[in-house]
Parts: sequence; C-alpha cells; structure tokens
Amino acid sequence: MRTTLTLDDDVLESARLLAAETRKPFKTVVNEALREGLNGLKKGVRQRPYVTTPRAMGLRPGHDLDNIQELIAQVEGESAR
Repeated sequence: MRTTLTLDDDVLESARLLAAETRKPFKTVVNEALREGLNGLKKGVRQRPYVTTPRAMGLRPGHDLDNIQELIAQVEGESAR
C-alpha cells in the first residue's frame, strides 16, 4: 500500500544510514522500524526494577549515632551548633 509520510530530518537521516549500513532497501528499514515501534507501544514500556545495593557505611572511631548533635559537632566543628 502506498501512503505519504512526512519524516523529521533526523529520522530520515537515521533510516537512510541504517539502510546503507545493512544494505537493505529504505522501504524495508522503515517498515521494520515502524513494526518494531508499534509492537513496543502495544506491549508498553518495560522497565527493569531499580535495585540498589546496600553498603556498610560504618562510622569512624569515636563517632556515635545516639547523640546526633554531638556527631554534627564532631564532623562539622563546634561552630555548627
């Protein structure tokens, strides 16, 4: 089926470059890209869950978390009080 599409310049350039690199016809590259993109839209965007790895921070000797004011004073100096 024939239809007329208006492509942005960057999309056109990317498609032309890919066609040249893969030695496929421009029409094939555009159809494959559209097909893949449309299938992705149907399925929705899959994101991997964000995972953090906990690390033991530890405290320097002489620091105590039980008294926050004292800890701030030790770390930032007495002027922080």
